[in-house]
Amino acid sequence: MPLRALFQRRPPELQTIEIVFEKNIYLVRLVRHAQARRYTLRIQSATREAVLTMPRRGSLKEAKAFAEKNGAWIAARLSRLPESVRLSHGATIPLRGVMHRIDHRRSSRGTVWVECGDDGANLLCVAGDAPHLERRLVDFFRREAKRDLERASRTYAQKLGVAIRRISVRDQTSRWGSCSTTGVLSYSWRLILAPSFVLEYLAAHEVAHLVEMNHSRRFWRLLLGLNPDVHRAKAWLDAHGAELHRYGG
Repeated sequence: MPLRALFQRRPPELQTIEIVFEKNIYLVRLVRHAQARRYTLRIQSATREAVLTMPRRGSLKEAKAFAEKNGAWIAARLSRLPESVRLSHGATIPLRGVMHRIDHRRSSRGTVWVECGDDGANLLCVAGDAPHLERRLVDFFRREAKRDLERASRTYAQKLGVAIRRISVRDQTSRWGSCSTTGVLSYSWRLILAPSFVLEYLAAHEVAHLVEMNHSRRFWRLLLGLNPDVHRAKAWLDAHGAELHRYGG
């Protein structure tokens, strides 16, 4: 690159700004969007952060002024987020919609298993040293989610006579599932925390996209034919979906 061009390059733009409201500091992530016509704010519950979308030609000065003007809104919305729960001994976490207490069994052999405690509580038993507890639990949830989603997705695919190329499970923050035009389905492992009818609905939803890659009336009719729990599952996700991101990292 010519030396002159190097000196003419713009410095990297700030990705995050700080605003102060009632003596508290809040971080606001900036996202510049080519199609945005105005400044907008939203709270991303999965990452517990405020996100400000700004027009392509918007200025950082205007963005900060907009965020500061809405400081009360940011503070209120962040305060309403469910308190995060560390995956540690004694904490409770749902598995297929049923609450389980984490029981660290350092001297036991194995990885993670479920059993009933002497007090009748559902236990998630984790073997090994404490520093590995969270990773072992997340790996366990991923395996369980992959197994349930594989079974449900392939059952629905067989009903529709469509082929699935691959199923992956990740920690997605913006959506619970997705379907590519090449037949790849991707899901959030956190669906294993929800009641089983919610996981079943998401599997049916993404498989239906292998036939209708849209959300038209035809898509919803197809989905309802696959899974009659559509409205029940959507209502559950609207009410409780954000809570699934409070567990672990």
